[in-house]
Amino acid sequence: MAENGEDTMQAAEPQVRLQILAQYIRDMSFENVVAQKGFDGGEITPDIEVQVSLDGRQRPVENQYEVVMKFQITSKNQADQANLFLLELEYGGIFQVEGVPEDQLHPFLLIECPRQLFPFVRRIVSDVTSDGGFPQLNLDNIDFVDLYRQQMQAQQGMPTQA
Repeated sequence: MAENGEDTMQAAEPQVRLQILAQYIRDMSFENVVAQKGFDGGEITPDIEVQVSLDGRQRPVENQYEVVMKFQITSKNQADQANLFLLELEYGGIFQVEGVPEDQLHPFLLIECPRQLFPFVRRIVSDVTSDGGFPQLNLDNIDFVDLYRQQMQAQQGMPTQA
């Protein structure tokens, strides 16, 4: 009888449903500074900095949301701090989200949705850096829970941890 009670409780809970309706590059820029300025023949040891921000908003259609990941990737030469390249990418997705309680929707959009998009962003960054004349840049996995916490602390004016 306990099993029936548990089944009834599980059936009463709304089931979370996440569907990717579309994904797209909203904006992208790649600047190969080495090619523009010329290479002086010195040794290049790249130092790469990746900055990520997330944005999510509801669309006019019920239960549809747009999530945009913004990446700014800078590569500088460690020896002289000269810029090597700058890659800016805004990658978005349109999601159908159902069954998520209202108080959990914001973190869900900025954690789970970016997790679904990230493999595509990683591939784009790898291809663009390679096509730009540099070794492929394979981004490390991102802890979107930690990134979400940092963004919330920054919005509230609290100090963030590195």
